[in-house]
Parts: sequence; structure tokens; C-alpha cells
Amino acid sequence: MPLPRLHLFELEDQPWFPRTIRDLATDYLHFVQSRLAMHRPAVPLLAELVRRTGVTRVVDLCAGGAGPVPALATALRAEGLAISFVLTDLYPNIPAFAEVAADADTPVTWVAEPVDARAVPASLDGIRTLFNAFHHFRPADAVAVLRDAARRGQPIAIFEYPDRRLRLLPAFALLTPLAVLAVTPWIRPFRWRRLAFTYVLPLVPLTCWWDGIVSTLRAYTPVELEQLAREVGVRDYRWRVGRVAVASPPSRLTYLLGWPEAAGEPGVPVA
Repeated sequence: MPLPRLHLFELEDQPWFPRTIRDLATDYLHFVQSRLAMHRPAVPLLAELVRRTGVTRVVDLCAGGAGPVPALATALRAEGLAISFVLTDLYPNIPAFAEVAADADTPVTWVAEPVDARAVPASLDGIRTLFNAFHHFRPADAVAVLRDAARRGQPIAIFEYPDRRLRLLPAFALLTPLAVLAVTPWIRPFRWRRLAFTYVLPLVPLTCWWDGIVSTLRAYTPVELEQLAREVGVRDYRWRVGRVAVASPPSRLTYLLGWPEAAGEPGVPVA
């Protein structure tokens, strides 16, 4: 049985939160996701959506420090799919975006202005992705994210590792700050402020600790995701919800895929 969903506040969501600490925290998340290859279970799901819809541009919403995008781009290219990526966020981490765009073999661009996932500019057409970010939205806002994609006829793919199982809370409470302290010297590019706000004034470990616990309590179950999709109220649009077991690290990836009905393949219709 999952814990009751509690929509507590995450520090990184707050407009007043210092941009420097937010960017350093998202850099840590990008590093961990890349090193643990957390993109792997999403690759066949996203590749399937690309092939089904024929859309070859991915617009990553709530991209943070770019998350799994570089590794995902490489994996999709290995699948024979030529995909371009656009990084966006409500609080864009421009240094991280620029670094990823410079190093990536796959075309990666970014939007410097804030992009609200509930109302994506019409110019940003493509498959919308959210990696470990959908739990940031309250139910009404989550429906707004899905509805905006459906009304504009854009596919969407949501992937979430946060999970409201009770046994995960001690791991976040104990291991997250230790992990930040352990891996920080290997995060690139090297920045003195990263060391200062990790070891001298430990704002980055504390931010990741708190936001990690809150992410667990905010996570949506597959049943809840299906209910949110049914509330979208857009006909001729299909949804699929599921969960994939992940061996290393032991966890589960929850996903929600949406696409225009014209693209074919059965899904969950919206009544």
C-alpha cells in the first residue's frame, strides 16, 4: 500500500529560492541520473512513441540540469532514431543547458526564457517529456499539463522514479545527503561555489535531502495517473499508463504516455 499523497513544498519550486543553490542541486541530479543510467527503462518506451507518431523532436519540460537527455539522445541514436532535443524549464539552468548542448552528439538546443509546462508555447512542437518532474504538480496543474499537450495534438511522455512506498523514505532521509557529499568532487564542470555550498555551508545536501523526501510523498501511482488522464477531457487522444521494474538500482519506473488517436495503436480512451 502506498503512503497517502502529501503535496508538501519543494525548495527548488519556490520563486524565492536562490538560483545558485537550485542550479547546483539540479547539477547533482543530472550527475546521478547519468552515472546510474536511469534513462535506460525509458528508451524503448520513448522510441516506441517516436515510431508511432513520426515526431522527431523532443521538448523536455522541467529539464532541471538536463537530467537524462544526453544519455537518452545517445541511446535513441543507437536505435536508429535521429532525434533533436529542446531543453526547457520554468527556472532554466542555462550553464547546464549550454554545456550539454556543446557536448552532445545529437542536436540539443535550449530555451533561455521560462517555459510553463501547463502552457507550452506553440512554437515548441514535438514530443513533450518530463523526467522525474510530474510529481511537482498538484492534481489540477497536472491535468493542465496533460490537457495542454492533448489540445495541441502533441505526444507526451512522463517518467517518474519517485514512489510513495514507506520503505523508500529512510533511504532518502539517510542516503541522499551522504550521496551528495560523496559525489560532488566528480561533478563537472568544477566550480568553487559547488564545494562551498556542499561542504562549508551544506545548502545543496540539505536541499536534495528535503526535496527527495517531498518527491517521494508527492509521487503519483499508476492508478492516480490514469485518473488524471481521464480528467483531461480531450477526445481523439490516447493514454497508456504502466510501471517497469528496474534491477539496478532496485526500483520502479512509472510512466504515462499520451498521443493523438490518429497515430494509431490502442490506449486508454478519454470518455
